Amino acid sequence: MSPRADATASLRTDADKIVAELKRCVSAGETHWFLALMRAIRDWPVPEESIGDRTYRYLVGGEAFDWLLLAERLCDEIEGLIPHEEREALLFHGCLPEEVDEHDVERLLGAKHRAHLNFVYGVRVEEALQLAVADELHKERFASRIWENGHGDDEIYHRLYDSSRTDLLTEFHESKTKTASKKSRRSQLGNDLLGQAENGRTNGHSPELGISLAELTEFTYWLFRRRVTGSEPARVASDTRKGLAMLQRLESLRRARASSVS
Repeated sequence: MSPRADATASLRTDADKIVAELKRCVSAGETHWFLALMRAIRDWPVPEESIGDRTYRYLVGGEAFDWLLLAERLCDEIEGLIPHEEREALLFHGCLPEEVDEHDVERLLGAKHRAHLNFVYGVRVEEALQLAVADELHKERFASRIWENGHGDDEIYHRLYDSSRTDLLTEFHESKTKTASKKSRRSQLGNDLLGQAENGRTNGHSPELGISLAELTEFTYWLFRRRVTGSEPARVASDTRKGLAMLQRLESLRRARASSVS
């Protein structure tokens, strides 16, 4: 077995132990299920895994941590041991149990909190910024009495990234392929890495046909880094405020919807 395979197997073994301890702790009622879950998330060693037909990519772009995605995966392991309503509220609405708050999350994530912030700004705020620009375009068209032309997405991407979505997806895939090729030359294990980088296309995906959910998240983070690197600081700050404002608006709507359901 190669050194890389040995390391992967070791991480898999550690992950299995964490899952087993999570199940034991929750079933024994030693602590609140959410605290046990967050301890498992803090200690989790695997950045990405495939279960069935689904790919779980917890570490996006090597630096942005999606802890709610990992929470979803781990909650499946303890389903039936935790309150269904609290599980649904966490995974579908981002609502924490009453016993904890955002400050607890920061403390419980430990060293992973910085990577969590990378995810918030690089994915969540970026998605919100795209929605904000889409809203602006819609209002502009409505005010000018211009009919939608079916190219709204491209206009959003041109306004934010100076390119079409298709061209950006092609650039994104090419950048991943180049990165994987460099790693393969250094490590002599390039076939594996290149296969991962080409995963979207080998599974029948393409810029024209769409990409998987995991790749879409990674694409969004790549767009964030591309925009920040290629824009003036004042423009970056302005766009960040715009994205945060839309995110807060969406959060308010989410909380109102969750309250009406409960």
